[in-house]
Amino acid sequence: QVQLVESGGGLVQAGGSLRLSCAASGSFFSINRMGWYRQAPGKQRELVASSTSGAGTNYADSVKGRFTISRDNAKNIVYLRMNSLKPEDTAVYYCNAYMSSAPGVAYSERWGQGTQVTVSS
Repeated sequence: QVQLVESGGGLVQAGGSLRLSCAASGSFFSINRMGWYRQAPGKQRELVASSTSGAGTNYADSVKGRFTISRDNAKNIVYLRMNSLKPEDTAVYYCNAYMSSAPGVAYSERWGQGTQVTVSS
């Protein structure tokens, strides 16, 4: 059973920082892309940041310069460092990964359960 388990969410004041972590566990062969999405109440889920093996990182315009995504490939963990947080960053943050179960098997998309980030003004 492959799982993505997030941690690190919480309540923070505007201007503060948080670091989210997402660890992949279970039986899998490799991970290609890992990223973070978020969904605020009444809004669609949106990409925040992603990291693709051999292809670098990608950020939403709204978080560029404030958020940093990083990966520990040895531990299969992806982090999201969030600085200068704003009330509009309030959302449930979801970890996302494309994982392959064996050599030659296509990558399939996986999601974590989500972690709440609330930024107070």
